[in-house]
Amino acid sequence: MKILFISPRYEGGIGGHANLLAQKLRQHGYDVTLMHVPHIPIKNLKNPSYAVLGTIKALLSKEKYDIVHAFNVPSAFVMKAVKAKKKILSVHGVYAEQVESLHSTRISSIVTSAEPKVLKWADKLTSDSAFVKKTYKEKFNLDVELLPSPIDETRFTEIPEVIKIENQVVYVGRDSYEKGIDLLKSIETKINGKVVYCTNVSWKEAMTSLKASAVLAVPSRMESIPWTIKEAFYLRVPVVATSVGGIPEIVEDKVTGILVPPEDPSSLLSAINLILDDKQLSQKLIDNAYHYYVNNLTYDKVLPKYVQFYENLIKN
Repeated sequence: MKILFISPRYEGGIGGHANLLAQKLRQHGYDVTLMHVPHIPIKNLKNPSYAVLGTIKALLSKEKYDIVHAFNVPSAFVMKAVKAKKKILSVHGVYAEQVESLHSTRISSIVTSAEPKVLKWADKLTSDSAFVKKTYKEKFNLDVELLPSPIDETRFTEIPEVIKIENQVVYVGRDSYEKGIDLLKSIETKINGKVVYCTNVSWKEAMTSLKASAVLAVPSRMESIPWTIKEAFYLRVPVVATSVGGIPEIVEDKVTGILVPPEDPSSLLSAINLILDDKQLSQKLIDNAYHYYVNNLTYDKVLPKYVQFYENLIKN
């Protein structure tokens, strides 16, 4: 089977997932190519420039594929121009809502209007989140296939051994409103420990800090399923996260982590301090989360689902 993957980049988040999935599918015998498209370095115009240049590249190409699989909504514009029997679009998050939180009302209204049309260009939509699946069904009556996105365990060999810092709390993510970093900063002086912010560092540095920490704080206002939570599960670091988006799908309150309401700094503070102070609870959350990871988020568990998905798509 000949497949083309399209993503703005192939590291971190959904792009990293695409890269790793391509490697696993090649090992399974599929011919998978990654389309690389340059970005014009203009602030706030990276995705439009990528979509335009990628579309031109696709139109000029003579290559034909069994499947083209685009990862994120801007990639759909490139996907549409590719010559392929079947087209797949993966959406890890509700795109219009993400744009609304980051950009102007004008840009948001344009995206909101265009989004349902763009999504219909695909023969199949996929997501790793039941929340996204439910939202797109309710908003546009679109069916979304649920396919988990595991992390790349092999990359963790790059992470050095660390000494655990008993009361260190870590934040890993963008310094932006939708991630709720301001909420964590507002309670920082009341936390029974030190907070480390990994906002503009390499993946290796962020994971080294995460591995050394006693708690991962995820104070997001909106999310799909954050990669950093899966990474914390694997690295055996307990998680405090807001109950938004797809987070409750993997963080079960008091079982695999602690859930708190969004926009509630007081509850966030209490949960973080509870884990820092209660070592027995912390260990329980660590063990349960790691067990969840092993049973649900490894490629041994997930790859057969992708193989079956692609095979069924070509047959139908």
